[in-house]
Amino acid sequence: MKKIVSVLLILAMVLSLAACGGGETGGKVTLDVIISQYGNYTQAWWTEFEKDFEAANTDIDLNVEIVSWNDIYSVVTTRISNNEQPDILNISGFADYVASDLLMPAEEYVSEATKENFIDSFWESNEMDGTVWALPILASCRALFVNTELLEGAGIAAAPTTWDEVLTACEAIKTTYGDSIIPWGLDISTDEGQAAFSYYTWNFGGGFVDEEGNWALNSAENVEAVEFIKTLIDKGYCNSAPYTDTRYPLQDAFSAGTLAMMIGPMNMISADSTVQYEAVNIPGLGIGLGVCDQLMTFKDPKAEEADPARTEAITKFYDAFYECETYSGYMVYEGFLPATEDASENLSKNAEKYTVGGDSGATGSSEYFATFCATLPTCSFYPMQKAEWMDVRNGVIDVEQKVCQGLTTAQEALDALQAQVSG
Repeated sequence: MKKIVSVLLILAMVLSLAACGGGETGGKVTLDVIISQYGNYTQAWWTEFEKDFEAANTDIDLNVEIVSWNDIYSVVTTRISNNEQPDILNISGFADYVASDLLMPAEEYVSEATKENFIDSFWESNEMDGTVWALPILASCRALFVNTELLEGAGIAAAPTTWDEVLTACEAIKTTYGDSIIPWGLDISTDEGQAAFSYYTWNFGGGFVDEEGNWALNSAENVEAVEFIKTLIDKGYCNSAPYTDTRYPLQDAFSAGTLAMMIGPMNMISADSTVQYEAVNIPGLGIGLGVCDQLMTFKDPKAEEADPARTEAITKFYDAFYECETYSGYMVYEGFLPATEDASENLSKNAEKYTVGGDSGATGSSEYFATFCATLPTCSFYPMQKAEWMDVRNGVIDVEQKVCQGLTTAQEALDALQAQVSG
């Protein structure tokens, strides 16, 4: 009798474990997926996706959970500590999970067709030590926004494409409009000063790292870029408090028509703005700042080796999500840009086919997607995979602020930061 009871208890424990997280239950592979909440309607879209996916894949039980950005990091940390991480996670950043040996390399589960469809720069942005560890779920980018009416009124026929043209346009705007219009928006605050460093250094030919991926913060190009930022301030071409002004009030000023030019994100114009504007490549080399969150796949914590059935189910999930029609619909629904080539092409022509999340009945704009999708292949990314990134992020902001306040030279400040991070 005791033996029978013991066997039953063991069987119950096995079934209980199989029901928690990825595994096979009742002949089905179970996939637990955590998706970050991008808006009020994220849950509705994924509920429909889950239903359609399970109807097409009757051998897979898909459990999608939506978690707010306010809670997702603590939720995931708690589950990892309890050995209950999801099979698939949508979050921003993966380096810590790689360091803890928790993730599967993307090459192990992404199909060749899906891999080849990613825009190269976004696929490569998820590489760490020669291995891609995550997939870009969606994209955003930064471009130069210009108020075309203000430029034309100041005698500027087209948006500037070089840094010298930026200075010429700023001077013309300042001369024409006086203090009523700010020529150029600048944010070197602790909020996003690292973004400003990216805009200017990349487009002067420099950046955070060299071609081998080594820190190159004190390059001649970076020195020139930081000195250019100081020139904008010294000549009175930008907002009066760039050390504390974040991009948000600057975006509001642009939408209100009191700021002529600024580098900002694709969705920076307020819905009720009547400003006539154009979004173009950042002057210089035309390199934009790319931003993307990721989808990543955790190893099965209950198995020493990858289960082929589980891996196949994960591949099917990604193939279904990145399928052109499905993925295009999700991008319009949530208001972001696609990280795949076919969806970029599709939305640049057919965005009106897809509906924005909610009950407004609004659809996508092909012109909007054509403008911003064209910038995606040229985007560069922060070197967030490097262990020193946060020190560098804070360091370049400190450099910008001290140099622009005349407390040190760009060369001295960047030399000191380079020495600090390179050991």
